[in-house]
Amino acid sequence: MKKKWVSLFLASVMALSMTACGSEDKGSSDEGGTAKDIPTIDKLNGEDYKDLKADIKILTNRTDIVDTVYKRYAEQFMKEYPNIKVTYEAITDYEESLILRLPNGDWGDICFSPNKVEKSELSEYFIPLGDFNTLNEIYNFVTEKTYDNTVYAIPNGGTAGGVAYNKRIWKEAGALKEDKDGNVILPATPDEFLDCLKLIKEKTDAVPLYTNFAASFPMGAWNDYVGIASNADPDYKNNKLLHQKDPFTKNSENSGPYAVYYTLYEAVANKLVEEDPASSDWESSKTKINNGEIATMVLGSWCVEQFKGAGDHPEDIGYMPFPITVDGKRAASSGGNYAYGINNKSSADNQIASMLYVKWLIEESPMFEEEGSIPEKKGEPLPDSLSEFAGVELLSDNAPVKGEESLYDDIRMKAEVLSGDYPVSEVLEAALYGTKSLDDMMAEWNQKWTEAQESFEVEVTE
Repeated sequence: MKKKWVSLFLASVMALSMTACGSEDKGSSDEGGTAKDIPTIDKLNGEDYKDLKADIKILTNRTDIVDTVYKRYAEQFMKEYPNIKVTYEAITDYEESLILRLPNGDWGDICFSPNKVEKSELSEYFIPLGDFNTLNEIYNFVTEKTYDNTVYAIPNGGTAGGVAYNKRIWKEAGALKEDKDGNVILPATPDEFLDCLKLIKEKTDAVPLYTNFAASFPMGAWNDYVGIASNADPDYKNNKLLHQKDPFTKNSENSGPYAVYYTLYEAVANKLVEEDPASSDWESSKTKINNGEIATMVLGSWCVEQFKGAGDHPEDIGYMPFPITVDGKRAASSGGNYAYGINNKSSADNQIASMLYVKWLIEESPMFEEEGSIPEKKGEPLPDSLSEFAGVELLSDNAPVKGEESLYDDIRMKAEVLSGDYPVSEVLEAALYGTKSLDDMMAEWNQKWTEAQESFEVEVTE
C-alpha cells in the first residue's frame, strides 16, 4: 500500500509540474531567460561577463559541507566575479523536497537534478546546456541527463561502482589473500565475497556487511550494479536489458542482474549484516567503518573520502570492484554524480551567472581532488580511491538508441523494479524474515518486467 501510494503521489506531483511549468514555456517569460539569450556552456567565455551582476542560489544535499567546503568554493568564485553573489541552501530530505519545489520554479537558480525526474521531464525545469555530441567530447557522463540530443544537466564529476571496506579488518579475518608477487587478491564472484564476509564474522567483532537499510538510498545503490558490473557490457542497461526476456533469471556463472541481488540476499540470510537493519544509521556508519566496527559497505566510490574523513584511520579505508566476473572479464561502471541543472524560470542574467559558476566548479575548482571523484572534464587523471581496480575495465553506459531515450525509465517505473530503494528493500526483508526465496522474487520481477515490456510494445529477444 505504501509503495503504491508513493507512486501515485509522485505521478500526481509530476502531472502538476507539467501544468505549472507548461510544455510550451521554457523560461521565456519576462522574469525568465530563453535558450537563445545565453550561450551554451562550451561557448561560454567568462571574460565576457566580468561585469555581470547577479545573485544566485544553489540547492544542495551536502548538509555536511555546505558551510565549509561549498562556502569556500563560492568565495573563490566571487573573487573572479565580484558582482555575482553565490549562496547555498542545504536540504536534508533532498529528493523529496525537490520534487515538491521544482514545479513552481521559485526554488533558486542551480540544483542537483533529482533522480526521480525522468529524462523526458528535464526541459520542464532546466535550460539546455548544449547539444550532446559537442559536450560529450568535452565532459564525462553527459549521457545521463540528455534527452533528444540536448544536455540539461551536467554532473559534478563521477564515481565508479564498487565496495568500500576496512582493509585492517579484512586482513585480520584472513579475507584478503596475496599472490606470489605480494598483490592483494580480492573476491571476484558473489560466493567468494560471501566467504570473505563469513570469515569476518567468525574472526572479528565487526559487522561484515552494513546495509544502511534505514537510510533508504544505500539500498537503491544496489541497482547501480545491474548494468556494467553484472554484464561487463556498456550497451546492456540502456539497450539490451530493455529487450531481454526474463533478465532476472539466474545463469550458470552467477553473473547478470540475479547475481547482484543474490549477493545481498545471501548476506542477509546468513546473518552477515547488522543485527537490526531498521535501526541502522547513515551518519554514524561513516565513523564505524573508519574505526573497524563495520567491515564493508556497498556504495559508489563517492563514499571513500567521506569514510576517510570520519575518523582517525583514513589509511584503513579501501575500495574494491563489485564481485562479479563475466566470461573471465571484470568491469566496473563509472557514472556521474548528481548533475547541476539551471532553472529555466530564472532571469537571463541569473542563468548566465549560474552557468559561469557551474563551469568554474567542473573545470577550475579543487572539487574533484578533494572529493576523490572522477573529474568531469575528459582527460584528467583518476582518483587514488580507484587504485585497486587494476585489471578491471571502467566503462560508462552507452546512450539509448534514438526513440528509446526514456524507455529504461518507463519500463522500470512501470515494473516497479530497478527504481529506487523499495524493490531492493523487499529483497532484504524477504531474506531477513525468510518469507520468500530469491528465486521466487526474481520470477515475480521477470513477470513484472514482461508486463511492462508489453505495455510499451517492446520487441523482446530471447
